[in-house]
Amino acid sequence: MSRKIIYPGTFDPITNGHIDLIERASKLFDHVVVAISTNLNKTTLFTLEERKRLIIQVLKKYNNIEICTFSGLLIDFARSINTMIILRGLRAISDFEYELQLANLNRIMEPKMETVLLTPSEKYAYVSASMVREIASLGGDVSVFAPIEVQIALKKLNIPK
Repeated sequence: MSRKIIYPGTFDPITNGHIDLIERASKLFDHVVVAISTNLNKTTLFTLEERKRLIIQVLKKYNNIEICTFSGLLIDFARSINTMIILRGLRAISDFEYELQLANLNRIMEPKMETVLLTPSEKYAYVSASMVREIASLGGDVSVFAPIEVQIALKKLNIPK
């Protein structure tokens, strides 16, 4: 039986921490679906299409990874692609409470749904997309936190300081 997992997020932008989790999941599962959300509660730096294009560029070397976009409930999207396993990352204890609530809510809405929680490699435990955006907006070097494709895209945005 093929095992498929979905890794949802806004990925604005994708970071080395995200990539670390995706790479590790690709070794544990036959198929990883990176699902880019159109979260209406968040204002994004990159458009949905820009985020998708960046992720495709960054993950092109992996052959068991698929990149999709979705809006609405993750549960509905997961059903539409026939997977009942969600991947989420835990950077700190503060993430655990939120992720536990999400996992429980998802399981209430879909009893077959399971959530797999992975911790990032130690060198990425503090990396978040919002921190990458902030460092870039202040003219800082994000090369340790984001792949070259993201670094180039951030520079092209000419973010005001």
